[in-house]
Amino acid sequence: MNVLVVYAHHEPKSLVASLKNIAISTLQAGDHAVVETDLYANGFTPVANKYDFSTLTGKHFNYMLEQKHATLRDLGFAPDVVGEIQRLQEADLVLFYFPVWWFSEPAILKGWFDRVLAMGIAWDGGKIYENGMLLGKKAMVVAVAGGPEEYYQPLGKHKATLKQILHPIHHGTLAFCGMDVLEPFLVYSSMNKTKDEYSSLLERHRSAIEQAVTRPRYLSKY
Repeated sequence: MNVLVVYAHHEPKSLVASLKNIAISTLQAGDHAVVETDLYANGFTPVANKYDFSTLTGKHFNYMLEQKHATLRDLGFAPDVVGEIQRLQEADLVLFYFPVWWFSEPAILKGWFDRVLAMGIAWDGGKIYENGMLLGKKAMVVAVAGGPEEYYQPLGKHKATLKQILHPIHHGTLAFCGMDVLEPFLVYSSMNKTKDEYSSLLERHRSAIEQAVTRPRYLSKY
């Protein structure tokens, strides 16, 4: 299996990094081909703009239509976008690792979604959900929250579960493009782990990754 790991954290000693590293070592031990995109280390530009294209239509600038135009010109995107599109197209499974910031993903990962899941590449008119252009690929979110799990309840401080908070990513982004969305791996109270809790968490994640490639549990098939 070809696996793309999209990692969005600036600290290599973070819990997010540790989870990502366990996943990569587990996959490689299972003879899977793993490619990592380290967004912060690569200096990935999150802002979608006209410089993302080698040529423009010359008409009123519409980012999505320019994306589609670029797909018809042998991937006429900026080099960093072309590289990520090619990695995405080759992947059978995509894993996303990030901390939960303001009930969402960090801006650098949102920028990856904006720039890489391009119109004409990941979706198009009428080509969404069960007809999405990434049909057959699997996706799994690994999200790390600082607050305790009791905050993420309908009657808790945040008035929503973490799955509900991640719905725009799971359904409105990944499933929208046709991907099979696997059950996420969610972590709470990230800054208050004991050594034993930390070790147990990493082991649970190892098992979750093994399951993702052998007996996946689906959160959504559209």
